[in-house]
Amino acid sequence: MACIASAFKTLCLSLLFVAAVASRPTNRPKVFNVQRYGAKADGKTDNAKAFTNIWKSACTRKGGNSKIYVPKGTFYLGGVEFVGPCTNDIEFIIDGTLLAPSNPRDIKKDIWINFRYINDLIISGAGTLDGQGKESWPLNDCHKNPNCPKLAMTMGFAFVNNSRINGITSLNSKMGHFNFFAVHHFNITDVTITAPGDSPNTDGLKFGFCSNINISNTHIGTGDDCIAILSGTSNIDISDVNCGPGHGISVGSLGKNKEEKDVNGLTVRDIVFNGTSDGIRIKTWESSASKILVSNFVYENIQMINVGNPINIDQKYCPHPPCEKKGESHVQIQDLKLKNIYGTSTNKVAVNLQCSKSFPCKNVELTDINLEHKGVEGGPSTAVCENVDGSARGKMVPQHCLN
Repeated sequence: MACIASAFKTLCLSLLFVAAVASRPTNRPKVFNVQRYGAKADGKTDNAKAFTNIWKSACTRKGGNSKIYVPKGTFYLGGVEFVGPCTNDIEFIIDGTLLAPSNPRDIKKDIWINFRYINDLIISGAGTLDGQGKESWPLNDCHKNPNCPKLAMTMGFAFVNNSRINGITSLNSKMGHFNFFAVHHFNITDVTITAPGDSPNTDGLKFGFCSNINISNTHIGTGDDCIAILSGTSNIDISDVNCGPGHGISVGSLGKNKEEKDVNGLTVRDIVFNGTSDGIRIKTWESSASKILVSNFVYENIQMINVGNPINIDQKYCPHPPCEKKGESHVQIQDLKLKNIYGTSTNKVAVNLQCSKSFPCKNVELTDINLEHKGVEGGPSTAVCENVDGSARGKMVPQHCLN
């Protein structure tokens, strides 16, 4: 009898435990499959309203994180904004294709897909953002046409923190592919960015007033900068990136506007530039409106394959001559380290350090530079230095021109 009573007691306790566990909130992520919430993968129905409604449901959900899932298929999408703050973490998984309107006038915003005021966001998947930019590129003539239409960038992040992008592809943006403003602690990995080399202003990744950004294992081929680092940006780490075609990894342009802020803390390592117009590039306006500091940059283990200007500091930047000249650049560049930079240059001037007369470049260190000339005009590669204070050691091809 004692054994039976003991067994009965154990059974009762087990049942009570199972009931307690069953009644406890699981906090499991809820998956919002966009097709189950009204989105159509026919490549022509505008899914902007369906995606916006799904975002609102996912963003305001309580009791667990949310996953928005875009399955395989082609989802036409007009301009959309996904705005926080949200009550939970959100992962946006894109395995299908998001298709932008081909007519640029059908996107009434500066950015086609825009995320704002969100923390702990993940964008992932094996899908594609197709900007359908071919129809827009001939309209991109704003440097000579004041009535040019405003073209949308593909995806934007503003005031988004502790977040990441992984795995997706951006194809044929109308303007830039990814734009980041006031974004902090953001990782970008295994992303592919593609547009023809002659597509205007199709920057790959553009950062302004951002900090603590990590970019790795990414391929970028565009008609403009592979990566552009603008005013107020700090602590950027770029590694294992293939860039080409495009205009290289650029800091700037800087100095044109009065409200600009310092740029500091950039590490660029284990990079391949292939067929780009530039490789390592810092550009500041000659007649600058702001006095800012550009400092603490490290470039290391970088291969140049038939690059026009492998190392290019240009403090007389003028993209569309003639430019009004009101004096030297007021942007101070200092504390640059360039180590193990090697490969081929299609221009004879493989190392161009053209700094400001009023604010000369300071503490520029060159170590083991080996850039051979491989262009139409004969002769070995050369270096040009203006207003630079620095040092050089190790192998130097071309022969350095530092004081």
